Amino acid sequence: MNKHEKFMSEAVKAALEGMSNNEGGPFGCIVVKDGEIIGRGNNKVTSTNDPTAHAEVTAIRDACNNINSFQLDGCIIYTSCEPCPMCLGAIYWARPDRVFYGSNQQDAANIGFDDQFIYKEIPLPYEKRSIPFQQIGRNIALESFNKWTEKQDKIQY
Repeated sequence: MNKHEKFMSEAVKAALEGMSNNEGGPFGCIVVKDGEIIGRGNNKVTSTNDPTAHAEVTAIRDACNNINSFQLDGCIIYTSCEPCPMCLGAIYWARPDRVFYGSNQQDAANIGFDDQFIYKEIPLPYEKRSIPFQQIGRNIALESFNKWTEKQDKIQY
């Protein structure tokens, strides 16, 4: 077994442990830096009543907490399944060097975890989405952006 398969086994192990603890769906993820696991996560959606508690998100949170950083540069993410759109976004915000995934979107859809409906929503105009989006109060909302622009001690990311 090569090192990548070994780390993928750890991601799957996280998925299996989470499932056996009834924490959520069959998904696990680890974050590796310099050959060491710095973050672990598994799906905890149903046990925490948090729809964002996917394996990748929980692993990213754990890793960032452990290295005291909001970025995962120099890191590799191993996730038991191809990331959903939300996790894909979280991964890009965390900025790891690379991602390895085990099963794919179709494998997940085959057992009832189909995120294709989200991919179909993204290119739609706001008024045609299944959850309507409407802009209101832009001038009110811009206040925080204006203050951010003026803020002298901000941390860029």
